[in-house]
Amino acid sequence: MHQPQTTWPEIRHHGAVDGVTGSAHELCLDHQHSLLVDCGLFQGRDQGPGGANADDLTIDFPVAQIKALVITHVHIDHVGRIPWLLAAGFKGPILCSQPSAKLLPIVLEDAFKLGFSRRPDDIDRYLRVIKRRLVPLPYDQWHTALDAGHGQIRIRLRRAGHILGSAYVECDVKGPPGRHRVVFSGDLGAPHAPLLPAPKPPHGCDTLVIESTYGDRNHEDRKERQQRLQRVLARALQDQGTVLIPAFSIGRTQELLYELEDILHRNPKSRVHKTLPWNELPVILDSPLASRFTRAYRELRPFWEQEALKRITKGRKPLGFKQLLTVDDHDAHLRMVRHLADSARPAVVISGSGMCTGGRIVNYLKAMLHDPRHNVLFVGYQGKGTPGRQIQRQGQGGTVTLDGETHTIQVSVDNLGGYSAHADQQGLIRFVTGMRKAPNAIRVVHGDDGAKRKLQRELSRLLPQCRILYPCGSQPAGE
Repeated sequence: MHQPQTTWPEIRHHGAVDGVTGSAHELCLDHQHSLLVDCGLFQGRDQGPGGANADDLTIDFPVAQIKALVITHVHIDHVGRIPWLLAAGFKGPILCSQPSAKLLPIVLEDAFKLGFSRRPDDIDRYLRVIKRRLVPLPYDQWHTALDAGHGQIRIRLRRAGHILGSAYVECDVKGPPGRHRVVFSGDLGAPHAPLLPAPKPPHGCDTLVIESTYGDRNHEDRKERQQRLQRVLARALQDQGTVLIPAFSIGRTQELLYELEDILHRNPKSRVHKTLPWNELPVILDSPLASRFTRAYRELRPFWEQEALKRITKGRKPLGFKQLLTVDDHDAHLRMVRHLADSARPAVVISGSGMCTGGRIVNYLKAMLHDPRHNVLFVGYQGKGTPGRQIQRQGQGGTVTLDGETHTIQVSVDNLGGYSAHADQQGLIRFVTGMRKAPNAIRVVHGDDGAKRKLQRELSRLLPQCRILYPCGSQPAGE
């Protein structure tokens, strides 16, 4: 049977096609040479085209032709399968921004413990391999990532504004068919996010691979969401209970701390409760991983945006204010859970995991869900099939399964979507329409079906000459 001739460059999608997790996109120069952009963990019910899922993270695609791995940012759904990629035989360098090079070993240490071994010798040996492979790249400078003689791929990392170190990737592909510019958005940040500058669109491209997590909705503006956060906390804490905020260890946690410090700073004498001034409200960060990332964020201040740096010069400590209590030791964590479950002192707890799929937040939920004095506040996306989505959808009076047990939800449940670190529909559209050379083809990935369809409709209306696709499997870059 005649096989159709492959058109190069080709893009293969190995994850984040039918959902928002497991990002992995391969840019192929030819059959023997390619780059992999991200290699993320699947969560909830998401799975890859080859069958990989949250329960089976084995790499389900060939790796011999992959000459380098490019990381857009260090969230687990973009880097969490790197240990499995190495186990599958990947030998190439890991290219990322300079801040990501500092943060990535922290994330991958946790992923390695989750999937392979907790033995200190194994972990140390693995981290040495990771650090040898890392190639930190400055923003806005071209780097030859793949040179096959007859063709090459150069990349340039541009600030994405999603979390510290995040980047979108411009790929300049030169091969026998000619030149082709591909842009992988990674995860784009919301405008006016705390700590980080907003992303600026590239000059243009031929093919754009764009995320669509919030392609069907728009966020509140920053001032409005901070005011709403303050109102939600003030109302929730009237019952002298705890407000539980499930949050990802990197990005969301640091933004929340930054906003909470500002609320406390602006309300030094007013009261959150009749017995408690705002400036005495304990904010508890109960996540060893988030604590490590927060320290790293403080060390990476040169990459903060100007407003945050001004607060530092005025003597403020946006990520280390005096009411902030960190809990690292596991026994101390268990004591804190019991103390807050039994006491009548208002408090705010930030803990992982962000979708309640594991981690210390689960112990808080199991201890407090039955007590209406407490509250759960979601500030980010909750994936299909996760306990976070179940609590969010069921709400007060519903049920959720945690560690195999069913728990009745008696707490109040609130949602603040504006605190997502992802661009909303308007932000995604601005990124595309802000290009001076519009793409010929756009591949919409990293979103639930409804979000992808709504973003596709808007982009089709604004760019009628552009082909807008739902990718799956392998396709030429412009199709």
